[in-house]
Amino acid sequence: MEAREDDTSAVRAGRIEVRRSARWFERGAADAPQLWIVLHGYGQLASAFLQACAPLARAGRRLVAPEALSRFYLRSGRGAIGASWMTSEAREHEIGDYVVYLDALVEHCGARAASVRVLGFSQGVATAWRWASRARRTPQRLIACGGGLPPDLDLEAPALRALEVVLSAGERDDAYPPHAAQHDAARLAGRVARCEVALHAGGHELDLDLLARL
Repeated sequence: MEAREDDTSAVRAGRIEVRRSARWFERGAADAPQLWIVLHGYGQLASAFLQACAPLARAGRRLVAPEALSRFYLRSGRGAIGASWMTSEAREHEIGDYVVYLDALVEHCGARAASVRVLGFSQGVATAWRWASRARRTPQRLIACGGGLPPDLDLEAPALRALEVVLSAGERDDAYPPHAAQHDAARLAGRVARCEVALHAGGHELDLDLLARL
């Protein structure tokens, strides 16, 4: 039976756009020629993740770690807090929100930067890929650490063609093992400017030696 306009039992979903505050943490000079956007994983916070990315820091780089918009208590409603970029609930709206958020952040922080690079870890990898494929200002490099291509990624997106990619996988990482990185590299062949697979001996973690070499 179709619900009538005056049927009080009918449940309808609505959506409006609202303003909200987002925060980021950064290090490096505001006029640095390279802007690096570093995207934390599920359940992390941006300040701690920026500290973990310290091997990337050097003269001429500004590292900016935005925090995902959905924070939550990691243990039963109290104690430590983490953040998530999205869930499966209303996923397209959450993806659209963080793409707009990252575009605005790059516009705010990167006006004087000659180039933009993005690094993602774990859940932040899918975030990095989705943003890079839709960004108003396309990054030159994408470093994917411990996370694969999101299933909804448009591999034919024009923005990906000039992208230099590094896929980082740990030999003891059950979440993103080396064979998954090799599979992603095969899928990206001919669709990005360059793709490198960088393996390390660790687990589901950043490869600090790789970060120091980038």
